[in-house]
Amino acid sequence: MVRNDKSRSTGMNLRDAALKVRLNAYAPYSGFKVGAVVKSGSGAVFSGVNVENAAYPEGTCAEAGAIAAMIAAGETKVTEVYVVADAPRPVPPCGGCRQKLSEFAVGDVPVTLATTEGTEYHTTVADLLPGAFVTADMERA
Repeated sequence: MVRNDKSRSTGMNLRDAALKVRLNAYAPYSGFKVGAVVKSGSGAVFSGVNVENAAYPEGTCAEAGAIAAMIAAGETKVTEVYVVADAPRPVPPCGGCRQKLSEFAVGDVPVTLATTEGTEYHTTVADLLPGAFVTADMERA
């Protein structure tokens, strides 16, 4: 579902946080700055940005940074995600970040992907990664 609507109260707060942190992204090689925020089970909001380095493409994604900040603070449950980039369309997380999100969020957790101009795409963690590999997959019968 794509819409250009900034009226969602929770989304607006997460959007503001993602837009603000995006400015701190370190993207000297691609110039593609991404900001991500995750809301935890306690309601706290954790931010992350993409960080590139000279061994491009060995860098860190914004979603991974936000999750790492949440884990470093002692929390392990994601309840909402907001990702923003200056792109023509809302861009989805990479495959690795989709797996990371599925590790800390149940399938129906809302994910908003947005452009800096305000277009939003609303989805869920399960829709981003159907058939996710989960801990139970490592158990033997």
